[in-house]
Amino acid sequence: MKALLLPFKAVYRGLVYFANSPRTLMLSYALMIVIAAALYSVFEKVGVGDSLWWAVVTASTVGYGDISPETWQARALAVLLISTMVLLVIPLITAHFASKLIVDTDAFRHDEQEELKNNLRIVRRLLEEMAARDATSPGSGSPLAEASD
Repeated sequence: MKALLLPFKAVYRGLVYFANSPRTLMLSYALMIVIAAALYSVFEKVGVGDSLWWAVVTASTVGYGDISPETWQARALAVLLISTMVLLVIPLITAHFASKLIVDTDAFRHDEQEELKNNLRIVRRLLEEMAARDATSPGSGSPLAEASD
């Protein structure tokens, strides 16, 4: 059963990698447009400019209709391009920007948390030393008890 899940785990790890890197996300988008344009040019036997225009319009799901695929290969490419954009690329871009907007800037970084923990350990040790010193000195009561008198 675990073997059946391996491809899905690999796809998930790939999506997480793309989602966490805007540079990689934009590069993959540009690469997808170029590859789709090149394939469309081959399938439909049209120029590079028209192919690039078709790829951008199709990927953005605007679909002006001025250029539409005639061959089944180009239509399958259009389905793949639109599906990839709508189901993967646009949600990943949206999620990336949303996560940047939601980040708590007041949260402590790991090194700051470690520094705070170390400082608390020092304060605790000093308080224990002070309590031990007060307990051994003659006639010393609790500082809190003295303050309330």
